[in-house]
Amino acid sequence: QVQLVESRGGLVQPGQSLTLSCAASGSIITINAMGWYRQAPGKERELVAAITSGGNTNYKDSVKGRFAISRDSAKNTVYLRMNSLKPEDTAVYYCNANLATYGSTSTGEDYWGQGTQVTVSS
Repeated sequence: QVQLVESRGGLVQPGQSLTLSCAASGSIITINAMGWYRQAPGKERELVAAITSGGNTNYKDSVKGRFAISRDSAKNTVYLRMNSLKPEDTAVYYCNANLATYGSTSTGEDYWGQGTQVTVSS
C-alpha cells in the first residue's frame, strides 16, 4: 500500500505564489520520479513538472521560469513552488510518483494523490 498525501491548494490572486507538497508513504523500496500534473475543467490532465531520483527536472513550457520542483528524498516528499501565478494556472493539481514497492516485481508503478484545487483569480 502506498499513499500520496498532498497539501491543500487554495485561492490566490494573480501574481501571487503558492507551494504544494506531496509526501509518499507505505511499502516503498525506491522512488524513481515524482511530479505534478494538473487538470482544468474540460481539459486533459497534463504534466506540469517532474523530478527524477537523480535530480533531473522537466517542466511544461508555460510554467518554465515561474514554477520550481524540488524533493526531499529522506522524507519521500516533493514540492512545487509556484510563482507569478496566472488565471490559466487554475486547475486541480495531482501528485504522481513512480516507485517500486515491496511485494511487487515491477521496478516502477505509478501512484496518484487525491488532487488539490488551485484557483488563481482576482
